[in-house]
Amino acid sequence: MNSGILNAMGLGGTDPFIFVIILLILIIVLGVLFVLQLGKYNKLNRKFQAFMTGSDGASLEEKMAALFSDVRRLKEHDLRHKNDIQEITETLYNCYQKIGIVKYDAFREMGGQLSFSIAMLDQKDNGYIINSVHSANGCYVYTKEIENGQSAIELSEEEKDALQKAINSLPSATVIRSAKDS
Repeated sequence: MNSGILNAMGLGGTDPFIFVIILLILIIVLGVLFVLQLGKYNKLNRKFQAFMTGSDGASLEEKMAALFSDVRRLKEHDLRHKNDIQEITETLYNCYQKIGIVKYDAFREMGGQLSFSIAMLDQKDNGYIINSVHSANGCYVYTKEIENGQSAIELSEEEKDALQKAINSLPSATVIRSAKDS
């Protein structure tokens, strides 16, 4: 069979049935893609409808206006209570933020490293060292005060290690000040 269109395209010797098959395959592929896109559209439309109709039926515009109002009130509160923030910051600086702990065997016959020394320091390296010594006869707990990273009472090696770990540790409660606060 000879086609004028195929001859004009330079494909005069090609059977038109091949073009019909190719077109049918193309239609099937496009149909599958259409069904997939329709499924995605329906899923997106359901999400959009759920988003637009809240539990109380409020519109999106009303929800956004309420959110902006909340943000405005928070900013006003922040400006009015700047002293509160400074007070909280000072309180955090005085909390125990740096911790160092060392477990050890106080007596070689005891196993399991049941004794420990724990150093708890604030931002200025002030605080306490608690030393718990476990023996066969009982457990004894001692406390030593630390000021500016130093103790007035001589420290054991384990207590020194715990103190050094605490001094070198990062604070667990760090206050980050913004450029506006400085």
